[in-house]
Amino acid sequence: MNRNYQLGLLYLIKLLIDADGIADEKELEALRIIKDKEHISNDVFREFEEGFRNCNEREVYDTGIALISACSNEEKLKVFGTLYRLSEADGRVHVKEIKLLLYSIKTAGLEFDTVVNYARSLPPIF
Repeated sequence: MNRNYQLGLLYLIKLLIDADGIADEKELEALRIIKDKEHISNDVFREFEEGFRNCNEREVYDTGIALISACSNEEKLKVFGTLYRLSEADGRVHVKEIKLLLYSIKTAGLEFDTVVNYARSLPPIF
């Protein structure tokens, strides 16, 4: 799988998990499930962890969007479909999570309805 796709997905997952100020255990478990499902190697995951360590929220967002921008439309759709499913993982969708999704999807040049329809075709994370 594309390194930009994997890292971009991880950066945006980080933002989504942190959006409501609570890194819920279900969200962290979902991150582990996504990492396995997307075949993200430990090396790529370590690169991600080191990359965001000294970044503020805006820098994490900008890095994630830059990585996603280098992806195909199919990969972008998969990233945002996965993020949409992740936003549901803790049983409550926070307004900040929705704002992040809406803004990111628009920035990536996708339509929200297209992402939602794609996300509904994906199996739930749990």
